[in-house]
Amino acid sequence: MRGRWWSLLLTAVIVFLLAYVGLTYLDRGNEPTISYTEFSRQVDAGNVDKIYSKGDAIQGELKDARDNPEGDGDYTKFKTQRPAFADDDLWQKLNSRDVTVTAQPVVKERGLLSNLLISLAPIVIIVAVWIFVARRFGAGKGGAGGMFGRKAPPKPVELRPGTQRTTFADVAGIDEVKGELDDVVDFLEHPDAYRRMGAKMPRGVLLAGSPGTGKTLLARAVAGEAGVPFFSASASEFIEMIVGVGASRVRELFAEARKVAPSIIFIDEIDTIGRVRSGGASVSGHDEREQTLNQILTEMDGFSGSEGVIVIAATNRADILDPALTRPGRFDRVVNVSPPDRGGREAILKIHTRDIPLAEDVDLTQLARTTPGMTGADLANLANEGALLAVKRGQEQVTASDLSEALEKVQLGAERTLVMPEEDRRRTAYHESGHALLGMLQPGADPVRKITIVPRGRALGVTMSTPEVERYAHSEEYLRGRIIGALGGMAAEQVVYGVVTTGAENDLEQVTNIARGMVARWGMSERVGRLSALPSDAQQAYGLAAAPQTLDVIDAEMRRIVDECYEEACSKLRDHHRQLEALAEALLENETLEEADAYRIAGITRLTKEADA
Repeated sequence: MRGRWWSLLLTAVIVFLLAYVGLTYLDRGNEPTISYTEFSRQVDAGNVDKIYSKGDAIQGELKDARDNPEGDGDYTKFKTQRPAFADDDLWQKLNSRDVTVTAQPVVKERGLLSNLLISLAPIVIIVAVWIFVARRFGAGKGGAGGMFGRKAPPKPVELRPGTQRTTFADVAGIDEVKGELDDVVDFLEHPDAYRRMGAKMPRGVLLAGSPGTGKTLLARAVAGEAGVPFFSASASEFIEMIVGVGASRVRELFAEARKVAPSIIFIDEIDTIGRVRSGGASVSGHDEREQTLNQILTEMDGFSGSEGVIVIAATNRADILDPALTRPGRFDRVVNVSPPDRGGREAILKIHTRDIPLAEDVDLTQLARTTPGMTGADLANLANEGALLAVKRGQEQVTASDLSEALEKVQLGAERTLVMPEEDRRRTAYHESGHALLGMLQPGADPVRKITIVPRGRALGVTMSTPEVERYAHSEEYLRGRIIGALGGMAAEQVVYGVVTTGAENDLEQVTNIARGMVARWGMSERVGRLSALPSDAQQAYGLAAAPQTLDVIDAEMRRIVDECYEEACSKLRDHHRQLEALAEALLENETLEEADAYRIAGITRLTKEADA
């Protein structure tokens, strides 16, 4: 910043000097210079009105304009130089012809003060424009220096009046993560006990997990439990177009945190600046990012261990972070924040519905079972959508129907007022019935929860299936069952109509991903073998992770598995054609079938498997 102020000052001085020189020496007026002979001729003719003389220099003004013999156009005011050898009794001539000899110059020039004030005008304009642009770039964060990254010193996050600190009581579903962070809270509350034992708290804690799992909430809860100042920043705030600004902001942030230690610094989305550094030359944007990362590493190394400042960072891309960031002495504790299990989802739902009046028919345990894979943010959104529906319907309480419809809206999208031709509606009914019937018939498949032919989002119809218990490892039989169920819609159209439509696009995407994983990643193909031919990170660059011959084998095995599953799907639907017809007719009549009704109409008894089994 000091160098930039000096450059601005130097620019202002240069502009001032140029303006002053131009005004003082170049703007002398536009009166022409005539010869002394011409001047004597006009005096003899009695055409000179007044003159002013300073030494041998003469300024004057004529009574009547005359042609300039040494220039273009007429002139009235003039200037000339009297030769030193002239002996022409000039004073007598002037006096005899009533020429006024004045004490003031005929053509007045601006004085020093006037030139000074006028010279400062460009400087004032430049400074005014600079301040205006700086404030616009600074967006109110640091005034005129905002465009150069100069912001107000960071301050701890303050609570709004009437609000309470976030504590671990507001966090549920991730008890194992809270256990990891309890050590941080205890250290902040009782640092002397750790020092006496010679123990050092980790300087940094990295929270890694999917979006919406509660990483930011956990960091706030740690600060709330310990009752210490909490500094929050996003990694993108450090990056500016001017190299070096990010590093200076990091220094300011850590300096302010040390002043009020013990304290917590939370950096969100640290992968923005913490990516693996390149070894070659980089453009300025990368230079700024790497300088910012280097400054963070330096600040964390500079901790003495007794300052009581702990850095908590969050990312959903821990795999791309620079190794220097996660080594011992920096972020030496990495905590994985995973989506909650069934019990965790139930606890999260209780927290997000504690201020929502629930009807007696609401069963949060059952709702938790039907929401596998949803994060804390998803569940919070689900509870809020249910409350919004209850308000729209003028209810005093949120019912199970509200939450069920909110779940459909969150997972599938809002209902569309789409008028379909009867033929398309009937085809959609058979399509969804095929999905549902194969899901009911396939051993070990996820239970069918709901079937609908009401258009939602991009889909014309939906069959919802969720597992009865949490699954953390999938067998080959289960994965084949999922492929068969996904192909059920296309198979039903083939069995009933003899043709297929574009309605199976999303189904085919799911089938392709599952088959590719089975063959190339999970070792479920004898020809490919027990190896990971296409790691998950290389799927986007398909074809770069394996030899061309291996890719040909992978394609052939994928086609074999999908073809076998499709033949099995068509065979089962032909064998249970009456049940398929019954489900389709019920869908055409009711548009939506709940779990119990669907199994009853299909004539299939579902074996209930308790989650605790």
